Amino acid sequence: MRLAILSDLHANREALAACLAHAARQRADQYAFLGDLVGYGADPAWVVDTVMDYVDRGAIAVQGNHDYATTHEAPAGMPAEMQEALAWTRGRLRPGHLAFLAGLPLAQQHGHALFVHASAEDPGKWIYVTGAAQAERSLRATRCRLVFSGHVHVPALYRRDDDGRMGHQAPVDGSCIVLAPRRQYLAIAGSVGQPRDGGNGACYAIYDAVTGELCFFRVPYGHGAV
Repeated sequence: MRLAILSDLHANREALAACLAHAARQRADQYAFLGDLVGYGADPAWVVDTVMDYVDRGAIAVQGNHDYATTHEAPAGMPAEMQEALAWTRGRLRPGHLAFLAGLPLAQQHGHALFVHASAEDPGKWIYVTGAAQAERSLRATRCRLVFSGHVHVPALYRRDDDGRMGHQAPVDGSCIVLAPRRQYLAIAGSVGQPRDGGNGACYAIYDAVTGELCFFRVPYGHGAV
């Protein structure tokens, strides 16, 4: 199985379409969408429709903080501009879209892999995994050998050795890493819709369950039009 891992789509139609086309050329045969389907971007309905179609065909999908915020009342003290952005997004979604977003689970486990938007330590608190300490807490929260997450918008790979030591690397476009079967890993594929590492290309990753290889990609798209 070749699993395409896509996170933080953020209603960016052009970026998602480019990544899905790229994944098809890479012979992906399964897909995982790790939350934040909406927020920021201009095409929430198209993106949610697309993910719903993939889920109908067996794809994995979990809820992100923007998906949650779009389907719940704004908390007290939220800045007015954020409330306006949420209202704009809600106004472009049908009831079926909102029901889909609200019904997404915070995490899904499939075999030896856990899929979650933020940290597995407490998925509903939307904890950012920005270093080895947070990654270790996320990994310790599950018996799964692999944790795939998003939320931070920057590609990263953390590993936990048998003796508890942590390692980290920042993958670049085309990086392919064979994941050792006796180590525990946390992989962040980066953001499809709004990368935050200074590059314009959309980010996603593919995991090959047969070879154990995880490859990270940057995909160009018409970001100027977006």
